[in-house]
Amino acid sequence: MSKSIVIKKNGGPEVLELQEVDVKSPGPDEIKVTNHAIGLNYIDTYHRSGLYPLPLPSGIGLEAAGKVDEIGSNITEFNKGDNIAYASMPLGAYSQQRIIPAKIAVKVPEWISHKLAATLMTKGLTTNYLLTKTYKLNPNETILFHAAAGGVGQIFAQWAKSIGATVIGTVGSDEKIEIAKANGYENVINYSKSDFAKEVMKLTNNNGVSAVFDGVGKNTFKGSIACLKPRGMMISFGNASGPLEPVNVSKDIQSKSLFLTRPTIGHYFTNRNEIQKGADDIFEKIKFGMIKIKIFKEYKLEEAKQAHQDLESRKLTGPAILVP
Repeated sequence: MSKSIVIKKNGGPEVLELQEVDVKSPGPDEIKVTNHAIGLNYIDTYHRSGLYPLPLPSGIGLEAAGKVDEIGSNITEFNKGDNIAYASMPLGAYSQQRIIPAKIAVKVPEWISHKLAATLMTKGLTTNYLLTKTYKLNPNETILFHAAAGGVGQIFAQWAKSIGATVIGTVGSDEKIEIAKANGYENVINYSKSDFAKEVMKLTNNNGVSAVFDGVGKNTFKGSIACLKPRGMMISFGNASGPLEPVNVSKDIQSKSLFLTRPTIGHYFTNRNEIQKGADDIFEKIKFGMIKIKIFKEYKLEEAKQAHQDLESRKLTGPAILVP
C-alpha cells in the first residue's frame, strides 16, 4: 500500500487527505515509480481550490523524482532502478508510489539528487520555455519578472543572466529583496510599497521593458502593460493574486501594439523527447554552475496541509519539497 494525498472536494488546505492506496502493476506503456521527493508548486493550490477544475476525487501534484520499480511490456527507454523525474498530468505526485505514463518521465543523471530534481522540473521547464520558446531572450535586453524571490523567479534570473540580459524583479515584501538580488536581479521593487510601473520606467529612462513575465496575475497586469515598450510582449503565466479581469484589447493592447500570450507548459513540451531535451538543458546549467538551487524547506508527505498554508501565505522564499 502507498500513502497518497487525495482531494474529495475543493477548498482550502484542510481538504488534503492522507490515504492508503493499492498500487498495482503498470500497463504496457507505463512505469511504476517510488517517489523520493515531491515538488511543491503554486499550481497545486489551483487544483486544490478548484480554480483549475478537476473531476473529483483526485490525486494532487504534478512533480516528483524517484526510482523506477517496474516497467510495462512496451517500455524500452527505462529500466528498473533508473533515476527519473516528471512534471505533468496525470495528477498524483503527492504519493509514496504510483504508476505514470512513461512518456512524461525523464532520466536524471546520477549527480542530480532526487530532492534537487524534484525542484527543477516544473520550475526549470517553465523557465526554459518562457526564455527560449515563448520569448526568445537576447543579450542586452531589459525585462521584468514578477515574484522574483519565488521558485521560478530564482531560476529565471540566473538563466536570463547567463544569456546576458538585464532583469528587473518585483517582490511583495522587503525581506525578499535581498533574496531576489542574490539570484541575479539588477534592481528589485517592492510592489506593495511602490508603483512598480513608474519605477520601471525610471530605471529604463522611460523606454520601458521589452517583455514582462507575470505569474502574479490580477494585481500586476495593468502596471505590467504600462511599463512595456511599444511592440513589447506581455507573458501572463500565473494567477497568484487571482485570475485576470477581461482584457480591453483596444485600451490595453492596441495602444502600444503589444503582444499578449498566456502560455502553459503542456503546449511547449508535447512529447517525451521535448521534455528530456528541456530537462537536459536545465541539468547542464546546474552542472556548470550557471544555475544554483537551494531548497528552502522540506515537509513530510503528511504535512501537505501545512505546506499549502505556507505556500499561500508567502512564507516560502525558495523551492520546497515534500518527502514521502
